[in-house]
Amino acid sequence: MRLTRCLFVISMLFTLGAIAQNKSVLYDFNEIPRSLSVNPGVETDFKWFAGVPLLSGISGYGGSNGISVHDIFADDGVDINVKFRERALNTLTPKDEFSSTIQLEYLTGGFRGDNPNLFYSFGGYLEFDNITYWPQDYASLIFDGNADQLGRRFDLGDLKTRGSLVNVLHFGVNKKVDRNLTIGGRAKIYSGIVDYSSTSNNGHLSNTEGQNNLIATNLNTDLLLRTSGLQDLDNASDSDTLTNEIISRALFGGDLGLGIDVGFTYHLTERITITGSLLDVGFIYHSSDPKSYSLKGNTTVEGIQINVLENFASLDRDFWQDLVDDIEAEVPFETDTKSYVSFRPTKLYASIRNDFGEPVGKGGQQSCDCTAGSSDGGELRTKYRNSVGGQLYVINRPRGPQMALTGFYTRRIGNILALKGTYTVDKFSYTNVGLGMNLQAGPVNFYIMADNLLSYNNIADTNYASFQFGLNIISWGRN
Repeated sequence: MRLTRCLFVISMLFTLGAIAQNKSVLYDFNEIPRSLSVNPGVETDFKWFAGVPLLSGISGYGGSNGISVHDIFADDGVDINVKFRERALNTLTPKDEFSSTIQLEYLTGGFRGDNPNLFYSFGGYLEFDNITYWPQDYASLIFDGNADQLGRRFDLGDLKTRGSLVNVLHFGVNKKVDRNLTIGGRAKIYSGIVDYSSTSNNGHLSNTEGQNNLIATNLNTDLLLRTSGLQDLDNASDSDTLTNEIISRALFGGDLGLGIDVGFTYHLTERITITGSLLDVGFIYHSSDPKSYSLKGNTTVEGIQINVLENFASLDRDFWQDLVDDIEAEVPFETDTKSYVSFRPTKLYASIRNDFGEPVGKGGQQSCDCTAGSSDGGELRTKYRNSVGGQLYVINRPRGPQMALTGFYTRRIGNILALKGTYTVDKFSYTNVGLGMNLQAGPVNFYIMADNLLSYNNIADTNYASFQFGLNIISWGRN
């Protein structure tokens, strides 16, 4: 039982060791080419760009809105079992989550075609995404059991988890429609490496007064776990071919799917701009190595019942095994290899921005309150030294949409340096201050950004941590 408890604690806190789903600092940070990844309709002013392989875009986050690593493992003289009971078992609810995302971009680039109003982008990245909600009643069963819980109904629907490791290849088109509107779209091909989900569970477990015994245990269950890729990787690890198997599944040898991103930028006035994007509207068809596990049925048992007179001649029978067989007949555990479809965690961004201060044109020489472009939309509007605004972020999750609101301020220092500060309110934190820096040294573009900076003096005590950085080569001008 002690080992079971330890494994349960570790599995719930694992994602807190990872350190991006809501890229609030990157969004609408037009100086960075990778802002195309969160809005394919962002305005661009470069002829082409190329990301440095494996360094063009790296991001990740880990979060838990109800508990931190420090809450459980701090060296404060309190027994870990006591801390876990007081700070997790008696506090967390099924709405509390443990989640993490890690994204590694290994290929990215873009170029402007013969039509100066069209910009094409392409790339590929690996993404691991996981979310697990706190299984409150499962935790109570593991740590306390149900022997002294007469009449309590344990909800088996508390178990909700989903995760995947996916390789994504994409190609996008960004179009300057006119001097006010820029739109963009991106097509994606997903190649699933690993997938697991258990999000539609139902049922209950309860103890009531029995008729033939003191206690009757009632079990009504409809549980389902779907996986894909785990068996292939497990087999490969036994034959020292794990790396080859991962590469094979990442390059169209695994589960395939399709998706799209769309976005826009629209100038309401010379200085007020709205933007929006919808990302990962897509699916993956899992057919290469699917395996599902289900437990469905209902039964009521009152323990082992022996009639000594009727069973006197067979008292050496394994009555416990008889009970187990009866339960399995009523609530069978089954596996199958049917294909299934999973949908990507769709994300929505939107923002409104007000630019002010002195214009920053080419060379930083402009001083008039005017546009740098012509009426045909061939050039971008003037950039200003300061921008302030707000952003909305929504992501689809197993227990419903999850939202964050962000206020931001951007400061541009010539054409070399741009800084963006953010303040975000979401379920993880009400004190999430972020900061991003974009540095342009000739053709070399370097950016770095992080969220929840106030918590970095003790990263183990934070409920949320996020970072992003990248290195690109950029060329300006027109074909």
